[in-house]
Amino acid sequence: MTAEIIDGKAIAESLRNRLAEKIAGWQVKPYLAVILVGSDPASIIYDRNKQKAAQALGMACDIYHLPEETAEADLLELIGRLNNERKVNGILVQMPLPKHINAAKVIETIAHEKDVDGFGPYNAGLLHENDPRAMVAATPKGILYLLEHSVGDLSGKHAVIIGRSNIVGRPLASLLLNHHCTVTIAHSKTVNLPALTRQADIVVAACGCPKMVKGDWIREGAAVIDVGINRIDGKLCGDVDFDEVREKAAFITPVPGGVGPMTIAMLLDNTCQAYLNQNYNLKNQS
Repeated sequence: MTAEIIDGKAIAESLRNRLAEKIAGWQVKPYLAVILVGSDPASIIYDRNKQKAAQALGMACDIYHLPEETAEADLLELIGRLNNERKVNGILVQMPLPKHINAAKVIETIAHEKDVDGFGPYNAGLLHENDPRAMVAATPKGILYLLEHSVGDLSGKHAVIIGRSNIVGRPLASLLLNHHCTVTIAHSKTVNLPALTRQADIVVAACGCPKMVKGDWIREGAAVIDVGINRIDGKLCGDVDFDEVREKAAFITPVPGGVGPMTIAMLLDNTCQAYLNQNYNLKNQS
């Protein structure tokens, strides 16, 4: 068996095209505010890509680029101003923040209706309670979209998630549980991880360990989602040994071109959802 490659780039493009069609019919356009503190080159590139993607759909998007030494109080004041500006529908603070700034406090300060990253405790709680009002974090939301596009009905599937971060692992576990999967979260203290993944219908690798998941970790016909982005000898790779695993799995995401494009697409989808909620109290049905 050779796995079908899940083309996240093409799927994300299709979603963005549908969003663009919707936005074209709206007189007032959604507005996304991106806050970047410091000059990390990767963060600068990532935020510019977000801005370009948003503007390509017809959204308004500004980057508020603050110096590394910005005081926490000044950052919180900016977020407070953006919270109160009616034209601003979504607020995103690029992580990581400088060490002198409390990231949890910053996330909690973002108005929950504008928390398009879905990292705040309000939206995390709604997701945990399977409340449809939840703003779901972009990467888990994108992973679910890819799984439904490839696997189809997820009811009863056993999903093993490798990684327990608040950005991917934990929210994805809630999301898959809400879609009637049986979910196991594995982490650095998990004993005999390969034995767990061999039982799984779905394996999601989000641990930041290059090529850790090997072919003999995967059961025949499983779906494998690789969230990892690592660099070895100047080349990008994921947390999954792609060449080995593709010979066992039924579906697999590549790195790059798998989960990454979906994250930005779902961030834009969340911004549209926030815009509709704030202006018409409607849900985006993309």
